[in-house]
Amino acid sequence: MGDNLTRKIIAAHLVAGDMTAGSEIAIRVDQTLTQDATGTMAYLQFEAMGIPQVKTELSVSYVDHNTLQTGFENADDHLFLQTIAAKYGIYFSRPGNGICHQVHLERFAVPGKTLLGSDSHTPTGGGIGMLAIGAGGLDVAVAMGGGPFYLTMPKVVKIELVNELLPWVSAKDVILEVLRRLTVKGGVGKVIEYAGPGVAALSVPERATITNMGAELGATSSIFPSDSVTKSFLAAQGREEQWTELLPDEDAIYDEEVLIDLAALEPMVACPSSPDAVKTVREIDEIKVNQVAIGSCTNSSYTDLMQVAGILRGKKVHDHVSLVISPGSRQVLEMLARNGALADLIAAGARILESACGPCIGMGQAPPSGAVSVRTFNRNFPGRSGTVDAKVYLAGPETAAAAALTGRLIDPRKLGEYNKIKLPPKFLIDDGMIIFPPEKQEAVDVLRGPNINVLPINQELPDEVSAEVLLKVGDNITTDHIMPAGAKILPLRSNVPAISEYVFRDIDPDFAIRAKKAGRGIVVGGHNYGQGSSREHAALAPMYLGIKAVLAKSFARIHQANLINFGILPLTFVDEVDYDGIEKGDLLKISSLRGELQSGDRLAVTNLRTGGSFTVYHGLTPRQKDIVLAGGLLNYTKKQSS
Repeated sequence: MGDNLTRKIIAAHLVAGDMTAGSEIAIRVDQTLTQDATGTMAYLQFEAMGIPQVKTELSVSYVDHNTLQTGFENADDHLFLQTIAAKYGIYFSRPGNGICHQVHLERFAVPGKTLLGSDSHTPTGGGIGMLAIGAGGLDVAVAMGGGPFYLTMPKVVKIELVNELLPWVSAKDVILEVLRRLTVKGGVGKVIEYAGPGVAALSVPERATITNMGAELGATSSIFPSDSVTKSFLAAQGREEQWTELLPDEDAIYDEEVLIDLAALEPMVACPSSPDAVKTVREIDEIKVNQVAIGSCTNSSYTDLMQVAGILRGKKVHDHVSLVISPGSRQVLEMLARNGALADLIAAGARILESACGPCIGMGQAPPSGAVSVRTFNRNFPGRSGTVDAKVYLAGPETAAAAALTGRLIDPRKLGEYNKIKLPPKFLIDDGMIIFPPEKQEAVDVLRGPNINVLPINQELPDEVSAEVLLKVGDNITTDHIMPAGAKILPLRSNVPAISEYVFRDIDPDFAIRAKKAGRGIVVGGHNYGQGSSREHAALAPMYLGIKAVLAKSFARIHQANLINFGILPLTFVDEVDYDGIEKGDLLKISSLRGELQSGDRLAVTNLRTGGSFTVYHGLTPRQKDIVLAGGLLNYTKKQSS
């Protein structure tokens, strides 16, 4: 029996544990990446560890989220990130150089390496054959310090691709089909590995679109093989020497298998308000569209935007549509400018935004009230666009361009002849916006603006938790619900006391006030609690407000890890009917907690309102128990190194 690609890479990086699905393992991390919305906190945490130099092969700090400078906060944070990168041996990608995942794919991603990033869409690197995993900033900080990354050994799902995509059907439609079949919970505890003859027909940017949005499956990662297509991409980027062929064995074993006929796919969209609410465009009436946004780390590559430029060339955007375009990197933007495609986009009426995340994270370009917005992004959670009642559809570049031209959500095949864009034999290469670490790092002074507050540290877990249920929510609560993003809130990422005022704001505007008054509290949730972004502030800020435990039917992987990292107990109901018996305001009590946590995997919870009790499951490994008992990973790491 042969090995699949995922197991090969894990085996080559295994530090501890048994490669049995469901067991805790630890792997060596070759590369890390951060972005500015998560990076400030990750580097404050790295500083707190007292390690003089990063120990990875490569660590890169990107500025791509908080680029809207309406006050001093973001600009100050950028100076902090630049100087701390210089101090500790980290590469720094300046504002304007592009979105972290697009730039990393172009300039740094290496087949067969492991990449840990403080952004949930880090698996974009799987498009080039990396095992790339999103995590909380504290996990990334530990990896930069030379520590391994702990995770549950995933199952490996094979997506067998056959045939080729037809005209007007794109890589976005492939991942939408996967989401349609598996749902936003279908990838939890799994790596999605793409194989089969259809793989050869997909370019690296197309593969990266698919692995990027695999994050919406809840998957640990997604990965393609490294083959001749990969080699050609790296050669075009001037990095052919970094290519290694990496393929699964012919008799590789997988835990699950799914067959997708690429030739049977057609243009699709994810309907409001979930990435797995997928329908073909034909199934939807030609609804009026108010806004089209093209870009994000999912669909902002050179070929994506060249495709859009070709569709719009010589035409005009519809009168009632606002079209905005965010190139994924400075490389992409400059190449479009030099070959005339940028002029085609501008002439058509597109508004060109900077090479950054922008509207995807609610950083500007909020749609009108009740509007329909067609976006080539990866998430359409309610309110994420900045407009609570907007109806956001996720689509590929071709469908988005068709909507921009016609003012309606139509099947792009109605536009007629299709000219597929091919990758150039050589990309424009200019790393002038990447600052390399200086030789004399000890002489660097780290600059800290007044918005950078003291890093809050949790206390050890008490022996008894008796706390009020401050909030009860349903299924699929996202980290956007817990800790909203947007232009007003993101600049507060390095100021936990300030950003904590916004925890659960869109669900319960008084949550932070009540939490601070109570001193400690519990949150109760449904299935897939914490899906979406890797933002550790969705655990860090609740910890600051005194949240001691979250009781849920199930958790999303990254958020569950973040809760543990900050000393908050993630507990699941043994019997889901017990969820129904809890009301907001109930006082729940967990006694002899430290001893019970160590002795088994279940805890008894008493509801003091009803007098009844029920059982919850924690499923913590011995290491995770020690982390929670210590009050979080930072406390635990300090103890281990003392």
